[in-house]
Amino acid sequence: MLLAGESWAARFEGFQREAWRLETLPQYLMPQEAEEIEAWRNGARVNPHDVSNEYTDRLRRQVTEGRSQGRVHIVTQPLSEYLRFEFHQYYAAHSLAGEQIRILDVTGRSNPLEGVQDFWMFDRTEVVLMNYHPDGRQISREVHDGDVSPFIEYQRIAVAESAPFEEYVKGLDV
Repeated sequence: MLLAGESWAARFEGFQREAWRLETLPQYLMPQEAEEIEAWRNGARVNPHDVSNEYTDRLRRQVTEGRSQGRVHIVTQPLSEYLRFEFHQYYAAHSLAGEQIRILDVTGRSNPLEGVQDFWMFDRTEVVLMNYHPDGRQISREVHDGDVSPFIEYQRIAVAESAPFEEYVKGLDV
């Protein structure tokens, strides 16, 4: 089953304990980010402490409700322009709002999750496969109808092998 619109948004309101994502690409080409990326290229920066939008407000609410959202992004250095943008413009504010963001840097080492595609997992019972073209353009979101146990293991490996975002970016020019 493909997900879009309200059925996709409902996943983020309906989970009981945890929403978790694995990100594997060096860039995601999202049309709604085009203006922000261009402004960032031209020197515009956000203060992550001042960010309040639908996403950060939802994260803060979820934390007070005892629900968590997290992700691990697999990266290599040098970081792509998109990753530098994402780290500065999004991840810093999202982390402050309560998202548990971790970075798995595989520069100079083997990727323990080689070949695993992007996905979201909700309450460790539902997996949504995130399908992308190699350049980061989204194709679709698809509910996985098989066993979720491999994805639970992918999450375990990703978390064990990664560093908290705040720790990872110390000393980086992002």
